[in-house]
Amino acid sequence: MSNAEHPVILVCNDDGIFAPGIRALAEVADEFGEVEIIAPDRQQSAAGHAVTVDTPLRSRSFQIDGRFHGQAVSGTPADAVKLAHDQLMKHKPDLVVSGINHGSNAGVNILYSGTVSAATEGTILGYPSIAVSCTDFDEDADLSGAKEAARKVIRYVLNMGLPRGVTLNLNVPSGELKGIKWARQADSRYVEEFEGRVDPNNRSYYWLTGRLELLDEGEDLDISVLKKGYASLTPIQYDMTDYNLLKDVDDIEL
Repeated sequence: MSNAEHPVILVCNDDGIFAPGIRALAEVADEFGEVEIIAPDRQQSAAGHAVTVDTPLRSRSFQIDGRFHGQAVSGTPADAVKLAHDQLMKHKPDLVVSGINHGSNAGVNILYSGTVSAATEGTILGYPSIAVSCTDFDEDADLSGAKEAARKVIRYVLNMGLPRGVTLNLNVPSGELKGIKWARQADSRYVEEFEGRVDPNNRSYYWLTGRLELLDEGEDLDISVLKKGYASLTPIQYDMTDYNLLKDVDDIEL
């Protein structure tokens, strides 16, 4: 680890190293310490926690906005964090921040998100980690609120730390920040359909369409908080054990 007064901050994402959101997050992180941007070399949305196992990874160095050193990795968001940890960073990070993603990563989106998975990989490797998303998919979205919220959460984590195994998932509406509320992950799912089409060579292909269905209710849901215009901050963990069920079946023999 580096000097706590000048922490090393690894910035990653799933939208690719040249996305506007990662530059915005790097600008915020730069207020707190030394920034290194290591991210996929292309769009990797919905990559989840996939890792590359059958092809070699490559990295290329870039200067981003003439201000930040960046390395583009030919793999997934989780690949980028793994490679940063093992090979690409001279000093191990004190903090991993992933984003700013374009599009919400609340509810079930947490499972699919490459942005969240990059942060979760940081947690697995032992680093305090934060995922940051703006609910607006537009690449020209107003990220001012997301930057302010990220600033507050980064300051909190650098000062207070995080429990082992916990990642913070921050989602922020576009525009001015109304406030940040702690929230739980909403129980939700996608109602999906595949629209079938035929290409000019008479071969079938399919486009995924669908809508998010909320299976939960409560004022403390991340989706509910976002609908009221606030940023939601959810502590998540990669331990998926259902401890309540485990306790109930502990004396049942199979």
